[in-house]
Amino acid sequence: MLKELFYILIFPGLLFVSFFGLAAEYIDRKLYARLQNRVGPPWFQPLADIIKLLGKEDIIPCEANKSMFTLAPVFALTAVVTAFLYIPLWGVNSLFSFSADIIVVLYLLTIPTLAFFIGGWYSTSLFARIGSVRCVTQLFAYEVPLFMSILASTLMANTWSLRELALFYCKNPSYALFNVLGFVVSLIAILGKLEKAPFDIPEAETEIVAGSFTEYSGRLLAILRMTLDVEMVVCASLLALIFLPFGLGLPPIAAFLLFIIKVLFIVGLISLMRTIFARMRMDQMIDFCWKYLVPLALLQVLINLLVKVVLLK
Repeated sequence: MLKELFYILIFPGLLFVSFFGLAAEYIDRKLYARLQNRVGPPWFQPLADIIKLLGKEDIIPCEANKSMFTLAPVFALTAVVTAFLYIPLWGVNSLFSFSADIIVVLYLLTIPTLAFFIGGWYSTSLFARIGSVRCVTQLFAYEVPLFMSILASTLMANTWSLRELALFYCKNPSYALFNVLGFVVSLIAILGKLEKAPFDIPEAETEIVAGSFTEYSGRLLAILRMTLDVEMVVCASLLALIFLPFGLGLPPIAAFLLFIIKVLFIVGLISLMRTIFARMRMDQMIDFCWKYLVPLALLQVLINLLVKVVLLK
């Protein structure tokens, strides 16, 4: 029992993934600034921001639904931390694994978006409600290509388990090359899930202040910001496991260090992409996802089906 609590609360659970998320946020902000020829924040800035918010008072609007407004950030953070526990961090084994855990991880990664919608909607602020509607509208655009491109990789492995998926690509690393298209589609779709440019429409500060988060302050805003950081780490970890499966057979410490490098590499790609592209309008984002990402994800599915029939029969 104590061992499970240690896993959930300390390592690799809440405490570890929180600090990892803050480190990823620092690297993201620093790279983003350097690519724009700015200095960027000092290394301790993300932690200092969280400590400052934790020391502030939580202000809840008079007309808001207090329960929904308060519980939404907690549910969002709990979901992403739980998802992280199912991802193998060193080698092919995760702490908690079962035959369809990849479906559960994708489901858990959907909960933060729904929690942002609920929190923003029940705050009753006009800006927050517009941001909430944008959150959900965007969800229906990027989730389909993201799910298709990730699940396409499972076709070759013939499994819904992250452990067995990692084991398959550990034994057959060359087959990961067939998933390059899925990696590109997933990386772009992840920008929508993380609400980063060019898909930062739900919290466009020049239009709707901070979107769903407009009325949040203090500890609740700290939890929401921590949720976004942890979500970035979980998404990058999932993509690293599925699309960059090399080095899984190394000894545990070396495999864990390689995992950290792969996650930070994907965070770097996210920073690069949000530097290059300007924010889209909602209609442009939906058109882009359905006209380009979905067909490319479908092509990835067909490629993997052909590989499975021809090479793995």
